[in-house]
Amino acid sequence: VPKVLTVELYPPAAVLDGAGTTQQLTVRAKYSDGTDRDVTNLAVFLSNNDTSATVSPDGLVTAHERGEAFIMARFETHTVGRQFIMLPKGQQYTDPKTPEFNFVDNLVYNKLRKLRILPSGVCTDEEFLRRASLDIVGVLPTMEEYVRFMEDKDEKKRVKLVDELLNRKEFVEVWVMKWAELLQIRTTNQISYKSMLRYYNWLQERIASNMPTDQMVRELLGSSGGTFQNAATNYYQNERDTLKTSENVAQVFMGMRIQCAQCHNHPFDRWTMDDYYSFAAFFSQIGRKRGEDPRELIIYNSGSGDVRHLVGNKVMAPKFLGGEVPDVKGKDRRVVMAKWLASSDNPYFARNLANIVWAHFLGQGIVNEVDDVRVSNPAVNPELMDALAGHFTEYKYDFKKLVRDICTSRTYQLSTQTNETNATDTVNFSHGSLRRLRAEVLLDTISQVTDTKNKFSGLPLGARAVQIANGNTSTYFLTAFGRAKRESVCACEVKMEPNLSQALHLLNGDTVQSKIVAGKLVDRLLAEGKTAPQVIEQLYVRCLTRKPTAKELASLSAVLAEQKNDKQVLEDVFWALLNSREYVFNH
Repeated sequence: VPKVLTVELYPPAAVLDGAGTTQQLTVRAKYSDGTDRDVTNLAVFLSNNDTSATVSPDGLVTAHERGEAFIMARFETHTVGRQFIMLPKGQQYTDPKTPEFNFVDNLVYNKLRKLRILPSGVCTDEEFLRRASLDIVGVLPTMEEYVRFMEDKDEKKRVKLVDELLNRKEFVEVWVMKWAELLQIRTTNQISYKSMLRYYNWLQERIASNMPTDQMVRELLGSSGGTFQNAATNYYQNERDTLKTSENVAQVFMGMRIQCAQCHNHPFDRWTMDDYYSFAAFFSQIGRKRGEDPRELIIYNSGSGDVRHLVGNKVMAPKFLGGEVPDVKGKDRRVVMAKWLASSDNPYFARNLANIVWAHFLGQGIVNEVDDVRVSNPAVNPELMDALAGHFTEYKYDFKKLVRDICTSRTYQLSTQTNETNATDTVNFSHGSLRRLRAEVLLDTISQVTDTKNKFSGLPLGARAVQIANGNTSTYFLTAFGRAKRESVCACEVKMEPNLSQALHLLNGDTVQSKIVAGKLVDRLLAEGKTAPQVIEQLYVRCLTRKPTAKELASLSAVLAEQKNDKQVLEDVFWALLNSREYVFNH
């Protein structure tokens, strides 16, 4: 019997003008004998947003409220989908001809035109300076950096700022932290402190030297030797279950949660049980033995071992996810897999890493969550995803160049202030997003502006929280604000949502007030002969990267005149700034 090779859904996309508008779908299947046929009446149809569009069992799409819907069709083990846009009937729209700084803007604005959405204006210089500094290096601009940037009259000063930030060591530290989460770098019953530290240093060396990401991943996944001698082998010491290892590799490096296919064909994606066990077979011959030091584990290719299908107990030959069956005879299966995974032959690798970088700077992924890529969770802008992946590949996987593309785009520089058309848009990047600072960055910036130092286990006094190597090292502050414990590879481990305990800790905890007192910043500024209004201006620039407004300065001046205790009032102002939403959020 001929096998179904591919399923196609027509039309490839649609914009429906007004509630009640309909569009008939057609599903065609292509078979291994070269034939194809219309299988519309045999397919199952689904909509991911019934509020905007519903689809009948026979494939008729009906528009409802304004918005987007991803319409899926499933036939046999194949699931395909298409984006549908629903607009109000006869909506008046004039293309604003918004300026475009690079290819990112072109693709974002093309989507916004289809949705009849006007992008917000560009953020102010002060907002950009703060936003870029926090996103790229995880620190706030100093008073000197603020003055220099604001006085610079060069039209390209924002591009110059991005280039400067990309060359700072703090940029490396931020991305070492993010990769350490993906690789679950922490001490466990299996991983000693020495192994963990060598693993972290291995990662730091590669990112600091700007090693191309594909090269780093191949070195990691194909690693052999002792966990002290070749620290990359700790990846296979951390997780020793064959199936779980394959799941982690798919989730971290391709953004796919294939766990579902362990017991049944994935109902909302293309992956089958055959795909699952065939991919797991790449990790079935990992050998592990103790070194001379009992804390060290030797990882090697055992040359034997197979994965059997849950149904039928059949031995599965190694097969790339969505790819071919490679020749692994006499070879280390992991090396074969790593060479394919971190290459342009694998369409998911560059897309996944580009999506992770995009999510860091824009607040959410083009596919969101970044590690939940599936047919039923489509990219909100597939063309943008493809372009980012294409450029990343052209750059030989130098993600610093990709960061530059994103941060110099007009899309990244959009204001958080919305207009009538984009006020309800949360997914198409038509305006800047308000993002709570992640735990490590928030603690580091509080220490920075108060001139105080932190002491973390295993690190010298004054080290930044983003430099903590061990996922098991934490403080009450970092735990309360959602620092990842690195117990799983899931992107959901980093908690970015604000909550009551965080607010209470900033108000009453031992972090903000004690650092204000210990740092004695207000005392020093007054001792230098600065007036109270000058101190207030310094505090505003340090915390919010802007000067106080005339209204704010007038209100605070009135309090100063009433209280007659400048130091106490100024410390209260400092405390209030550190507790403000404007400080805790990147905007």
